[in-house]
Amino acid sequence: MTHSGSRLPGRPDERAASRQPSSAPGGCADPLMGVLLVVAEAAAGALLVLWLAVRGLTRSREATGGKVSAPPPADPGTDWTPVVVAAVLALLVACVAVGLLRGGWYWSGGMQVVVALTLGVGVLSFLVEGGGQEPPAPDPAPTWNSPPCLSGGDSDECARSGG
Repeated sequence: MTHSGSRLPGRPDERAASRQPSSAPGGCADPLMGVLLVVAEAAAGALLVLWLAVRGLTRSREATGGKVSAPPPADPGTDWTPVVVAAVLALLVACVAVGLLRGGWYWSGGMQVVVALTLGVGVLSFLVEGGGQEPPAPDPAPTWNSPPCLSGGDSDECARSGG
């Protein structure tokens, strides 16, 4: 007579593992999760762009002292905040991609890899194109002063008469 437990193939550990449901997503859950994450990241990116735009407006208003008629001040230099924000967002998306790929969510993880690479290429292209370079200095004002008009007329009259 054979024992009833000996009819099942494999060892007891293998039989117990086969009864547990797998943690890998099934059906369309993986691609759907990827699309939802991309939409959520696009919304977060839009909010960040809006915040950076408002920040830029308030920064330029603070530089003029709140006066509308005041001339804009000299260029204070490159504002690195948008670059840092995009780099942090790319790093965050890359970490999510790694977590998804390790969890078996290959479509979602692959979409996150594409988004992270796109953000990273954008940051690197800004840096390579010279976003960190200072603009060229304006031409200096001429130092030659014309003599005063002796005829008592305006500057056009003096220019026509030669002095």
